Amino acid sequence: MTLHPEIAEVLGNLPELPPGPLDPGALRAAEEAQVPPVEERLPLHSVEDATAHTPTGDVPVRIYTPVEADSYGLLVYFHGGAFFLGSLETHDSVARSLAKETGCKVVSVGYRRAPEAAFPAGLQDCYAVVRGAVENGERLHWDGRTLAIAGDSSGGGFVAAVAAMASDDGFDRITHQVLFYPSLDLDFDVDRYPSLRENAEGYGLETAGLKPFNAFYVDSGADPDDPLVSPIKRADLTGLPPALIVTAEHDPLRDEGERYGQRLADAGVDARVTRYAGANHGFVVNFSWIPEYARVFRETAEFLGR
Repeated sequence: MTLHPEIAEVLGNLPELPPGPLDPGALRAAEEAQVPPVEERLPLHSVEDATAHTPTGDVPVRIYTPVEADSYGLLVYFHGGAFFLGSLETHDSVARSLAKETGCKVVSVGYRRAPEAAFPAGLQDCYAVVRGAVENGERLHWDGRTLAIAGDSSGGGFVAAVAAMASDDGFDRITHQVLFYPSLDLDFDVDRYPSLRENAEGYGLETAGLKPFNAFYVDSGADPDDPLVSPIKRADLTGLPPALIVTAEHDPLRDEGERYGQRLADAGVDARVTRYAGANHGFVVNFSWIPEYARVFRETAEFLGR
């Protein structure tokens, strides 16, 4: 299927990046400027900014409660952004939609980002907030059953890494992992996956941009050969939580996500992979207003209900 026409129209009107080295501050400011005001966002029972006090330090979080209830499943969400972009604000719409459709209380993590914070600071924040959610289950009105982790792009890579860290630590409370077009392999050799060539240009995220955009993370000490940086390189995937992996047809990262799903299945993990036709990288954040892509949140709810 060709790129969805409404996505193509938006991409056709995007300004080009300025020449020269990437400026994290300027790129972050440009992202934040696109966030709609609070009154235009999806309403929920409550949205609360808080601080998670963890062994790695204080981590900003935003807690989304969909409706008033006695108890909730918990979903801890890690935003994307090549490990240096994205924030609680830029991905607020995703967290709100996840809360509404799943009925879970969503805890979005404002983890430390590169280049200011060296690897593995952001990953440690994410894992610490997941463990802290269990420790604070009574305050969060956790139902004691569902504890899902979800993330998009680099946040999806964090999901895979956190699931592996939990498994290695014997922390068995995570019940589901949801990876939206995850970044799972920071070795950007264009011959590693066909989608790196098939979707190299013209779809928003371009193959030539992967290395410079992820350089802030790699240069901070994230070794692409480390399975916590490139989770697809983990040798043993047995015993990991059931996984939903969502990929986009026109995404350079499509094939690494789908291969990871196959590797999970081969290891005996209940893994489901769904490719969204006509979509590009980032569609959950940028194009879920298109009806055929809004269903990604319903699919996530169905997966958590299994």
